[in-house]
Amino acid sequence: MKNIFLVIVICFGILEAQNSISGSFSPAKDYSFAFVYKATPSGADYVDRARLDETGSFTITLDSSQRPGMYKLVYAIPPEENNFDFIYDAKEDVVFDFNAESGILFKESNENKIWASYIKSMGMINQTISNYYQKDGEDQKAFKDLFKTLSDTQKAYEDSSNEMIVQQLIKANKPYIPATYEDLSTYSENLKKTYFNNIDFDNKFLQSSSFITDRLNGYVFGLSENPSNEDYQSRIDDVYAAIKGSQPKTQSSLLQLLWNQFNNLNNDEVSGYIANTYLEDLAISLNNQDLLSEIESRKRISIGALAPDFLIVNSQMETTLHKLEKSNNYLLIFWSSGCSHCMTEVPQVHQLLKDDANIKVIAYALEENQQEWDEAIKGFADFIHVFGPKKWDNPIVMEYSLSATPTYFILDSDKKIIGKPYDLEALKKQLRDL
Repeated sequence: MKNIFLVIVICFGILEAQNSISGSFSPAKDYSFAFVYKATPSGADYVDRARLDETGSFTITLDSSQRPGMYKLVYAIPPEENNFDFIYDAKEDVVFDFNAESGILFKESNENKIWASYIKSMGMINQTISNYYQKDGEDQKAFKDLFKTLSDTQKAYEDSSNEMIVQQLIKANKPYIPATYEDLSTYSENLKKTYFNNIDFDNKFLQSSSFITDRLNGYVFGLSENPSNEDYQSRIDDVYAAIKGSQPKTQSSLLQLLWNQFNNLNNDEVSGYIANTYLEDLAISLNNQDLLSEIESRKRISIGALAPDFLIVNSQMETTLHKLEKSNNYLLIFWSSGCSHCMTEVPQVHQLLKDDANIKVIAYALEENQQEWDEAIKGFADFIHVFGPKKWDNPIVMEYSLSATPTYFILDSDKKIIGKPYDLEALKKQLRDL
């Protein structure tokens, strides 16, 4: 009898330890699967997936091996654009409704409901503060009342989230609260000075959420419209001043995040500043050879650098990029005959430049099948063609830090890089400006 009782207790305990993630997506026809990941400081670990039913609903049961923390739910492709974070405390179910227009509404899970309520409340108060300054910003009694409300709201949410995971987010988000009246200029300056004051950059839970990266992006990209590169560099300096007390690995991770964003924007001046001023030294101190290699690769293709050389061998010639006959400018296209975007854009580039004697086009194809390439290039006979076997395993991919096709580089007469347009429209604009 004792053994039976023990088995019943153990089984009941196992059942109690199981919680679920349930959701409903609308419109249901637009969604098929839900993927759940456990977020970590360095990425995300796959947990489980579920197919949505005809109503757009799903349930995933989590066993006791799933630890409390920040989780991520991916609901469409591309995953980096179609996901949201949620907190799982291993004590309660998480239930939500997701609508394509209105976003997410948590129906169960105190952790997530408190965070959503907190964000909404603080947003309303901050809007009131903004309205106050837009009107006249001189009523000191109204000023005092506004910031007392802000202080009381922050404290109420900190108190109500005691012993909950979400309290780490709430405390990290604690706003600047002036002790006495401040005009708009003084208040704005103090907001900027205290922007990172309450963030523990080494906190693993915060690192696993989007909170820190959102804060960094808000500071670097959101303080003003049309910032100059000097503005960006000054803000990068401020970011480093805020994070320099954290672990070197944390510093490197956060600066690499910003570095990658400026790389994606083709802003070589600012990405180079980040690498040369901070990131390269951190990579050396951490013996991060992969990052050092990536930095070096980026330097090779920065604006003003001599484009990496490569062999050009086809039925018309055998030479190298650097030895090509002089032209006013060159357009280097990395493409593939199996890439639908390429087969849409490359003909347009050909049409655009077919009568321009001042620009030579070098079309370097990353291919797996030469027969398909042979057929594809028949329409572009005036291009200088290069067949690149092994596609993404071709060494040129590393030389030019290629991650997508088509990718464009504009070179001057000396084969120095003068432009890296990110799409066809940007290419057209840069070609017009030559």
